[in-house]
Amino acid sequence: MNTNVLLASRYLALAGLLILVLSCSSATSAEDISPLVFSSGTPDDHALSLPEEKAELTLREAAHFALQHNPELAAFAKEIRALQGATLQAGLLRNPELSVNVENVGNTQALRGDINSQKNVAQEVVQQLTTIRIYQLIEVGGKRAARVSAALLGQEVAGKDYEAKRTELIARVANVFTDVLAAQEQLRLAEESQKLARKVVNAVAKRVQAGKVPPIEETRVEVAFSTTQIALVQAQRDLAAARKRLTLLWGNSSPQFGKALGDLQSFVTLPSFEALAQRVLTSPMALRGMKGIEQRKALLDVQRTRRIPDVTVSAGVVHHAQLGGNTPVVSLAVPLPLFDRNQGNLREAHQRVDKAVDEQMATELRLKTELTQAYEALSASQDEIHILANDILPRARSAFEVTNKGYELGKFGFLEVLDAQRTLFQNQVLYVRALANYQRLVNEIERLIAAPLGGVPDEVSEVSSPLGN
Repeated sequence: MNTNVLLASRYLALAGLLILVLSCSSATSAEDISPLVFSSGTPDDHALSLPEEKAELTLREAAHFALQHNPELAAFAKEIRALQGATLQAGLLRNPELSVNVENVGNTQALRGDINSQKNVAQEVVQQLTTIRIYQLIEVGGKRAARVSAALLGQEVAGKDYEAKRTELIARVANVFTDVLAAQEQLRLAEESQKLARKVVNAVAKRVQAGKVPPIEETRVEVAFSTTQIALVQAQRDLAAARKRLTLLWGNSSPQFGKALGDLQSFVTLPSFEALAQRVLTSPMALRGMKGIEQRKALLDVQRTRRIPDVTVSAGVVHHAQLGGNTPVVSLAVPLPLFDRNQGNLREAHQRVDKAVDEQMATELRLKTELTQAYEALSASQDEIHILANDILPRARSAFEVTNKGYELGKFGFLEVLDAQRTLFQNQVLYVRALANYQRLVNEIERLIAAPLGGVPDEVSEVSSPLGN
């Protein structure tokens, strides 16, 4: 009995080895593809602890904090790692199945006497039969390699999504950082405006004491001073809100830095629209659409391979309890594609490819439209800044200085001084807003092309500040 069991085990081992050889030989080039799963670069793990902010924060430091700690970007990085697991799973072989079937359980009494006698023949017919089989599904037609190829392209698409999100996050950081710089400058202007208003109040008080003007003018100038105080409080609130919006990009709701370092009056040489339009087609957002088309074509290939039926091979032994012998058995099963030839999935895959092509065309059109709008707005912003800096602000400042001096000498009235001060402050605020809008438009174009607009640092130009120190 032990000898029969040993023989059955040997047959079973040989059957398993045969099936393993057949299944491995059918996996066309899949083993060459699987090492590529983890060979491509993946984003670094995002730190969980909040960064330590310095007293003076630069744009580069703010972008670094956001890239390391922003939860939205971390989610895209996790998606890439998840798809690495999907690629690994796509390249695995199907598991074999073990089947044990016992018929006429318990009829294991050995035959005695003449085995050809009628009694022994009847007993042999109902003897216990133990069948042990190993089934292995063998994929043919390159199914496994097609799955791995489609999964790898899915990883590349996720990588482009990550790059696009990273570019978008950098642009958001730059925009909010610009808001902080603009809020700091507006706060400085509000403080200067309040100081100027205090000087006017003191001048009016001296003239009232000297009896040169009625006391009502001192009351009116105090009201004007209160207005500048309201503007100062609002500027402080705007700065606090902008600072918090900035630090929230890396998950910190309590800003620790003291001041943002940067210059709103830095300008870049604007390239031609044609050069930017060509560059925008190489951005991660545009390349993502191209990779999406490749992935859809790879998924179409997967559906094409599924038209070819797979083969199920089985091998095993049948053990005869009474006769004491083992009989090897081998079978081959192939489904007949009479009704289901994967027609529906093929049609769907074809339409998905066409949809990906349309989406890519729509993406390129959207990028070019956004680039056109930003380019024209940036050109207009440059003209606005030039007019404010070289024409409006110098005249407004000169008018205020002359009016204020003339009021002290009694040549101008109080209303003229208030109007000149209000005009100067409003135009200074307009200039700061124009500078901030210019920087946001630069950030928008750099987001679209995923590259610095100026190209090289030498192309950055500096202009003198019409706002003063």
